[in-house]
Amino acid sequence: MDCRDRILSDQYRDVIVDYPIRVNPGEGGDFCYINLDNLYNLVYINSLGLPPLMDDPKEYQTIPKLYGLMRILGGSGSCNIGLPLGEGGGPPESAGREIFDSSSLTASGITQVQRQPLNLTGRGVVICVVSSGIDYTKDIFRDDAGNTRILAIWDQQDQSGTPPEGFLFGSEYTREEIDLALRSENPFEIVPSRDEVGHGTAMASVAAGSRLRGGAGFLGAAPDVQIVAVKLKDCKPYLRDYYMIPEGVFAFEEQDIMLAVKYADSFADTFRRPVVICLGIGTSLGDHSGNSALSRYLNNIAVKRSRALVVCGGNEGNASHHYSGRLAPCTEQRAGAGICGRTDNYRDVEVRAGENNRGFLMEFWGNIPDVFNIAIRTPGGETVPPLRLGIDQTLTYSFIYERTRITISSVLVEPVSGEELILFRIVEPTAGIWNFRVSAVGEVHNGAFNFWLPITEFLSGEVYFLEPDPYITLTEPSMAESVIGVSAYNDFNNSFYIDSGRGFSRTGAIRPIFAAPGVDVPTVFGRQTGGSLAAAITAGGVAQFMQWAVVEGNNELIESKEVKNYFARGAARSPDLVYPNREWGYGRLDVAGTFDVLAGV
Repeated sequence: MDCRDRILSDQYRDVIVDYPIRVNPGEGGDFCYINLDNLYNLVYINSLGLPPLMDDPKEYQTIPKLYGLMRILGGSGSCNIGLPLGEGGGPPESAGREIFDSSSLTASGITQVQRQPLNLTGRGVVICVVSSGIDYTKDIFRDDAGNTRILAIWDQQDQSGTPPEGFLFGSEYTREEIDLALRSENPFEIVPSRDEVGHGTAMASVAAGSRLRGGAGFLGAAPDVQIVAVKLKDCKPYLRDYYMIPEGVFAFEEQDIMLAVKYADSFADTFRRPVVICLGIGTSLGDHSGNSALSRYLNNIAVKRSRALVVCGGNEGNASHHYSGRLAPCTEQRAGAGICGRTDNYRDVEVRAGENNRGFLMEFWGNIPDVFNIAIRTPGGETVPPLRLGIDQTLTYSFIYERTRITISSVLVEPVSGEELILFRIVEPTAGIWNFRVSAVGEVHNGAFNFWLPITEFLSGEVYFLEPDPYITLTEPSMAESVIGVSAYNDFNNSFYIDSGRGFSRTGAIRPIFAAPGVDVPTVFGRQTGGSLAAAITAGGVAQFMQWAVVEGNNELIESKEVKNYFARGAARSPDLVYPNREWGYGRLDVAGTFDVLAGV
């Protein structure tokens, strides 16, 4: 097999490592690798004879996490284009059939700077949308002459064409090929890439849709940008099985997203053509402090000049998939005339599992310097005692009267975050209330801990905490240090979107940076709702700012962190709220407000 075949074969395990590969392929086993940057290598190794995943818990960071599309719902809540809708790619197109409602753009200060004197429409800027692809046949992705505004499409799923230069799989379709397809009677015979779900198409329309009927039919935030689209390939079946992803749900591997970002980055031209990368995907796995491989790689890209990264905060705020707790530290126990280490210093965490549930993963993260124990009681009353696992250990439990199997992997010091991680893989959970009793080993100094369940789309049945915490529910990688992570709100009444992810990070870092419109936002498919649309609007606003800064020469060396902080200063704020806060970050997206701040300096 060549490396391309290994990348695509389910027989080969995908591994992410943050150290140099010192053995050449063919010398140290059946493998190949891609060097991503000066930190990461993506390895593809024959799985024959390898131990089960997480047999060694220290390999947690090397196993690709799976990311899902942050679902986009129709205005009525009846049309979900985060799930497959069959041939044709999403709901029917509605752009241009009625007068376009620009209220979301106006609330974001975008319409104001599209006009004179600034006239910022994204000219000279590239927006890359990493999602489910793009329907390149839509009018909103063409210029006035009918030519495409799409520079390129990298379809990772389609292996019929030629990969991009420097990449080993998928098919790249250039602007010239897309224009040729648009002039033909059967465009998909020339450029066969499709967006079967409409997720990426909806995002691209919001961020970069062309003016239709002079803006009366449709108008994107940055209608003159050039567009790059990446259609992520499906994850390998062995990972789908490990994470117990339901059939028919799209799930994407971490390293494929990293490669998509690398591809988008290749379109940047410092001092001349900046790139804005927009991610509409997310996961609830990880330490929620920006320490995943993808988050760290995004930070490496974000410090480059003429780049900006925008990431949606997801739709998990109201899903009851997060629990936060705290054991009383010894100082508090003694102050209450108690005895440090008393036996009643524990927390019972209850999880409701519904019928016909294939299973789920759950992560526990405990703050240093404490060491935690967890005992388990099943709905049927069987128990797993608070056995203290070793520094790095994996054990599997079966039960007498219940079919459930639980694999517990414990890492006392997770290598990247430094925190304690306990990962539960629960297969065929008995329906009912599961109890996880958290206690400590020895004295308690901090006592804080968190549990997270997977995102809603990755669950095959009902699973939720009975006493959830709606905070720290932003999906990764929106908590990466240098990206622009956004939550969503309803611009019609300035209310926070109830399903939007909320901050802060697990370590208290300010996330989200701000909120953007994400409720009933006009798209090419009509009004849609979801965190991905808030990211798309923001990406368009960032493209406007990059035109002013880089293309027009006002700040040619700008990078993502600077853009993030400019936008935080210009965000709209309500007098009755204290900022920053967990829902709104520093306020509401206001591109015009950012320029007002610059003008007042």
